[in-house]
Amino acid sequence: MGPDRNRNQISSIAVALLAVSLIGGVVLTLAVDEPARATLADLAGHSRTPLIFGALIGIYLLFSIKVADPWEKVAVLRRGRYTGLRGPGLFHIVPVIDRLSQRVDQRVRVSSVMAESTLTRDTVPVNVDAVVFWMVWNAEKSILEVEDFVQAITMSAQTALRESIGRHELAQLITERETLGRELQRILDEKTNPWGITVQSVEIRDVRIPQGLEDAMSRQAQAERERQARIILGQAETDIAEKFSEAALLYQNNPVALHLRAMNMLYEAIKERGSMVIVPSSVVETMGLGGVLATASLAGVKPQ
Repeated sequence: MGPDRNRNQISSIAVALLAVSLIGGVVLTLAVDEPARATLADLAGHSRTPLIFGALIGIYLLFSIKVADPWEKVAVLRRGRYTGLRGPGLFHIVPVIDRLSQRVDQRVRVSSVMAESTLTRDTVPVNVDAVVFWMVWNAEKSILEVEDFVQAITMSAQTALRESIGRHELAQLITERETLGRELQRILDEKTNPWGITVQSVEIRDVRIPQGLEDAMSRQAQAERERQARIILGQAETDIAEKFSEAALLYQNNPVALHLRAMNMLYEAIKERGSMVIVPSSVVETMGLGGVLATASLAGVKPQ
């Protein structure tokens, strides 16, 4: 249970002590009851004293004995003045004079915050969900310095989240969630430390944008990918043309290399069975490939 727990809750130990006191009063009443008293009025006037005394002690213990859980702290205020912290475990107060503050849970706690329809730096409305992990490290400060520290943490986290969204663009919110979480943690921790509270971490759970804008961004991303693909294809064609230009310069000054390249291309084309390559006779005569083609053709014929 947290700070909303009933500060004057009656413990089971106090109820047990009340029962013991009442039983003890009854036993003492029966023990001191003397049938030989002079009158019935004397008997009624004196035999109930232990019972009343036990009941009063039990009622006092019922409201004075308190128990705090292992993770709880509670402040005791005596006549409006702070006297100290109590807990965990069993402790005693003076009823009516002493008053207990709210119980402070010192475990790590989680608060969920949301920023709805908040504009980013590039004027995109977004809904952001975040989770804040925090704990009370100084119960005295959290009780005396702030009225409702749970609400203060939630409101501060929501305000800081909105401010941080306004300083970042949409792409940063989506791709740099950890950076945004560390920034929020630092801002909140500086604000809550004087209250005896430390913010351990802030995690961005989700960033949502309007459906229409999401569809437009999807189309934009697809168009961008197509543009990049065409740019890459054009760059490849440019690279190929450059290589052909370099090869042409080499072949221009070395006709033998050009003939060898042509011979290799023809050989690659006709070496597979069933392939046929038609080459103009002028090209054959120019390159002197008649003998080579004849030899290659004969090599592909099986002997009968």
